[in-house]
Amino acid sequence: MAKTKTNGDFIIITGLSGSGKTVVIRFLEDLGYYCVDNLPAKLIPGLIDLWQKGKVEIDRIALVIDMREPNFLNDFPQILKQLRVKPKLIFLEASDEALVKRFSESRRPHPLAKKGSILEGVRLERKKLSPIKAMADEVIDTTGLSISQLKDLLAGRILKESRRRLQVNVISFGYKYGLPLDSDLVFDTRFLPNPFYADELRNLTGKSRKVREFVLKSGETADYLKNLLAFIDSQIPGFRKEGKSTLTISVGCTGGKHRSVVIAEALKDHLRQEKLEVKIIHRDIYK
Repeated sequence: MAKTKTNGDFIIITGLSGSGKTVVIRFLEDLGYYCVDNLPAKLIPGLIDLWQKGKVEIDRIALVIDMREPNFLNDFPQILKQLRVKPKLIFLEASDEALVKRFSESRRPHPLAKKGSILEGVRLERKKLSPIKAMADEVIDTTGLSISQLKDLLAGRILKESRRRLQVNVISFGYKYGLPLDSDLVFDTRFLPNPFYADELRNLTGKSRKVREFVLKSGETADYLKNLLAFIDSQIPGFRKEGKSTLTISVGCTGGKHRSVVIAEALKDHLRQEKLEVKIIHRDIYK
């Protein structure tokens, strides 16, 4: 049986050109929504019917629909009333001054100002979209908002999320094989006690209990790990505030087989205790 869909699973973003619809749709995509930009209004019922019946493997949908579609003003209000699943309709706007500045800085033409000034286009669009605005569940004025502030507003006011989802990837690696290219943070463990020089540990990996105990029993390792975890804990709120959806933390040693694996596993355990989504990859453990 198909899962019952609610309006929290179905969001439509519309509003004035230049008001931030692209930022919003990208943010929703990071949160796991299947996003479609500039979908013709007449195609909405068919897409929603497939989605509601479970004929497409999509949990949540977000659509951007606006004045770029020639028949938007005529088609959208009637189609919206006919939908069996009521969407959450978000309308974005900004002051005339802010919109004119944004179009001037981007050097993009306003869709309704092909012959007139940008300001004339902004005012005309505002007038034409007033009936759509009146239908909205949420109206957001993006004047003066940074991208980060807009995302925070959406997370708190629209999506009701107290903590923005952040996927953390922890990668252990060997410096002799090169740095992971997608690293956001890189930590070096090559100064820690090395199991490679213990004959009984050389052929084991950092996932074995003996190697783990060898590395972690050192006071040097204990201090390093304590400082590492405290540093990462202090950085997570900043990454969330900037709207980052994926954080990649790489931990390296010489060959990527012993020390980096032990520390990466300890980091993974700590972050999961903090209720973060963590994926761990031991890139070079068997090289």
